Order: sequence, then C-alpha cells, then structure tokens
Amino acid sequence: MKKRNLFIIATCVLLLLALTVQPLLAADAGKGSVTLSAAPEKIEIDPLRTAVLVIDMQNAFCSKGGMFDVAGMFEEEKVEGVIKANKKVIDAAREAGSKVIYLRMGFREDYSDAGGVNSPNPLKEVGLVLMSSNPDWKGKFVTRGTWDWEIADALKPQKGDIVIDKQRYSGFYNTELDIVLKTFDIKHVVLMGIATNVCVESTLRDAFFYDYHPILVKDACGNAGPDFTQEATIWNVENLFGWVTTSDDFKKALSSK
Repeated sequence: MKKRNLFIIATCVLLLLALTVQPLLAADAGKGSVTLSAAPEKIEIDPLRTAVLVIDMQNAFCSKGGMFDVAGMFEEEKVEGVIKANKKVIDAAREAGSKVIYLRMGFREDYSDAGGVNSPNPLKEVGLVLMSSNPDWKGKFVTRGTWDWEIADALKPQKGDIVIDKQRYSGFYNTELDIVLKTFDIKHVVLMGIATNVCVESTLRDAFFYDYHPILVKDACGNAGPDFTQEATIWNVENLFGWVTTSDDFKKALSSK
C-alpha cells in the first residue's frame, strides 16, 4: 500500500514538472522570434534563422543599357521602387543579424554551362536568345565578368553577405544554396528581386520543396511582362507556397526585436 502511494505521488510530481517545464521551454524556444505581418496570416520568424535572398538584382535587369533595356523589358520607375524596397529589407536584415544572400545569374564566357543542343535554356533565356540573334552582342549579356552580370551599384554586397552564382531560373538548381542555408540552420527564406514571375517564383517554389518557409516581399519584386503576372505569383505564394509581406512590414517586425 505504501509503495503504491509512493508511486502515485511520484507520478503526480512528474506530471506537475512536465506541465511546468513545457511552457517554459516553449517560451524559451520563441524568445528570439518576432511577429511578421503577412498574408494569409501573421508568421513568427527568428531573425537568426532567417535568410534574405536577393535575386538577380544585376545591371542586366536593373540598369539602363542592361539586357532587359535592350530587350525592351526595362521599366525604370518600377525598378527604382524595387531597388528602394530591396535596400530597406537588406538594411533591416543586416541590422537584425539575418543572413543576406545574393543570387546572381550568369554564364561562363564559353557558355559551356548554358545548355547544349537538347536543352530549352538557350531557346528561352533572354540573354542567350539576344546574343544568338545578333553576333555583335555575343559576350555582352549575363556573362560572367561583364558589367551586365554585376550586381547593381545601389545594392552591392557587403562584408558578411554571400553571393551564389546560378545558370538557371531557380537559385537552388545546381548551386550550393541549399547547403549554405542548412549550414546556418535557416528556416525562413525571404525572397525578392527581378523577375517576380521567373527567377523569384522558381526559387521560391524550390525553397518550398526543400522544406524552407518562403516569404515573398511583394513590393521588393518586379515582374517581367504584363501586370497580371505579378498578381499571379502573389496569389500562388499566398495560397499555395508560403506567405506574402511588404518591405515596410518586414522592417517593422525586425525593428521590434
């Protein structure tokens, strides 16, 4: 009888400890988190487990005389707004200790990584198509070492930032992005850049498939093509792949820490 009573008392003590410790552990786990206003709902993020992916903010897509400008796809006013929003997010991320990772589109000088005769890439990638149509442009667009390939001056990487080169729309395809994110124990990836409906969305979808939590900063992205392509990507992300926020909301959330 005495043993049974001791057993009951011990069980009650353990249960009490569990009920007391569990909330404390949960509170401790979320100590570094901030609440980010987003759609379809607010989301808790830990800045130290968050990486900002700055996608293709290069002269090719962001500057007069770049590839998009030559192709008739450059919208100066839109790009200026996107750069301003990118800067706001990057500055807030650096201040809060989040990783800033630049993804940079570009091919080798001999285009040995552009795709062979059986690849659709040379038939669809804008720079490769332009250079194929005009021999005088060969080596001018999204080619490593050129001005077109460089990240725009307004958003130059700083010490501590990481730059990853890619040859396809997705920043995950055939790059070290996934291993870099895992090295820093990243959970949330914040995506922005040009073009919303091409490289940004391609990278975001892959982030979802790799089990990261993707967050699109809609005013820090610029689409290629009609305006409905921007809205389509926003709808896709909000309803199917992640969360959508703004540069102001991101800055406000990280400033609250």
